[in-house]
Amino acid sequence: MTALLEVQGVTVRFGGLTALADVSATVADNEVVGVIGPNGAGKTTLFNVMCGFTRPDDGRLLWRDQPLRRIQPRQLAALGISRTLQGLGLFPHLTVLENVMVGATKDGRSGFWSALIALPHSDADEVRLRERALQVLSELDVDDVADRLPGQLPYGVQKRVAMARALVPEPKLLLLDEPASGLSGDEMRELGELIRTLRSRMSVLLVEHHMDLVMEVCDRIVVLDFGRRIATGTPDEVRDDPQVLEAYLGEQVEAPSGEVGDDASD
Repeated sequence: MTALLEVQGVTVRFGGLTALADVSATVADNEVVGVIGPNGAGKTTLFNVMCGFTRPDDGRLLWRDQPLRRIQPRQLAALGISRTLQGLGLFPHLTVLENVMVGATKDGRSGFWSALIALPHSDADEVRLRERALQVLSELDVDDVADRLPGQLPYGVQKRVAMARALVPEPKLLLLDEPASGLSGDEMRELGELIRTLRSRMSVLLVEHHMDLVMEVCDRIVVLDFGRRIATGTPDEVRDDPQVLEAYLGEQVEAPSGEVGDDASD
């Protein structure tokens, strides 16, 4: 398989604490990779490194074998990377359609804000961005709320809107941070179906604590504990790994001296 994104030996320290210690991971073309681990394992820190929010102290990222140096979140779209975050991140005073159009700005010559204030030279871009945004909203079955404000919608629908915004630029890699958080059982099943269909169009990496979703949709899984990678493999391989069972059952697992993962919210 061709490597799309590689994390090589990444270490992240916050003061005297080590959040990640020599962690490596790979996402191949058209592959779904899950990152799991107990609370405090380092999942969020790894996601933030991939998104450019956190700069590693050691190690590096590669995009199609090319080093990513000092990557910034604003540079992701140009590479072909989209992301969703634990928080929805929707603009409360923009409609659903306008929120999704923001995600398509790399496709427009003038960009969303020019279109929004109706500058004459951006009319063609606005039409194209609007059509693409409506298409993705329709794919996620939320086009009927395109003219609504996010705050008027149930949480599960808002999550779909956030997903639509990430999908509208047609990324090569979609990074999902806790996509199932706050969803009902039915909504989680629909999310699983969506992720499986996306696999034919892009690669997906999800950081998630809902094990049933991860085991159902992922081709490979990376398991973190206390900031270290303790296992990687297929769902079946990871499920039967003694170190993984030990970490989740809490049997005789102690953090190495001076090292810790993320906070309990991770």
